Amino acid sequence: MQLLDGKKVSEDIKNEIAAEVQRMKDNGEKVPHLAAIIVGNDGASLTYVGSKVKACERVGFESTLIKMPSTTSETELLKKIKELNENDDIDGFIVQLPLPDQIDTQEVLMAICPSKDVDGFHPENFGKMALDMSTFIPATPFGILELLERYNVETKGKHTVVIGRSHIVGRPMSILMGRKGFPGNSTVTLTHSHTKNITQITSQADIIITALGVPNYLKAEMVKDDVVIIDVGITRVADETNPKGYVITGDVDFDNVSKKASHITPVPGGVGPMTIAMLLKNTLLARENRKAKK
Repeated sequence: MQLLDGKKVSEDIKNEIAAEVQRMKDNGEKVPHLAAIIVGNDGASLTYVGSKVKACERVGFESTLIKMPSTTSETELLKKIKELNENDDIDGFIVQLPLPDQIDTQEVLMAICPSKDVDGFHPENFGKMALDMSTFIPATPFGILELLERYNVETKGKHTVVIGRSHIVGRPMSILMGRKGFPGNSTVTLTHSHTKNITQITSQADIIITALGVPNYLKAEMVKDDVVIIDVGITRVADETNPKGYVITGDVDFDNVSKKASHITPVPGGVGPMTIAMLLKNTLLARENRKAKK
């Protein structure tokens, strides 16, 4: 069994990006600048945005963090997005999700300029991705592709089962795994909460990508031998034996499923670190695109 070590691969990618940024600095070029807007005080979101800012420092990017109170109106947020769209110094920016109830997430994502949408959530970028055109791929799916590629996991002609149909992971992954090229060229089944006989489907899968958010959902009896497992799930599960009072658990019953798998991502340390690394890669791409346009 080969562990798909996202922590290690993400460090490799950051080193590659840092070398590219150093080259830019040596040539007197502007370095990439990533901004992030966070609305409210959601603990997980604050931690996640903090790690994005640290990652920017690590590779030599400029970064701006804009904190807005949880009472922020949709109009105020849209005004801030307009400012970032028009700010020539900022190459890419993200709005950290989830947003408070008074704000329509779709309206917000639509307002982000597609050329600065390094999360890859704007319909224009999503559409380009679906049509195999060059664009920003959402960071988590992009990270999964990169893991499969760097570990040389064969995907051509394989049966890939995606569990979960979110716009952030499941839906894009189902499109990307079926596209021409590598990683891709697989036959994809997209499953979700209304899928019947899910075990029948997963037990035929060569590759399973699960993004459900249900701890230990995928059991050993649901998979066949030599399956490739990509676990995107990340849930805090109460555990009094742990000093923190909780453990981070994925969608997969790792201890038992790993005995049957040929490749598997751990949680934590699998897909998570890759997401931030690919956000940096998208920001570098945004900078290069803007430079090319000028």
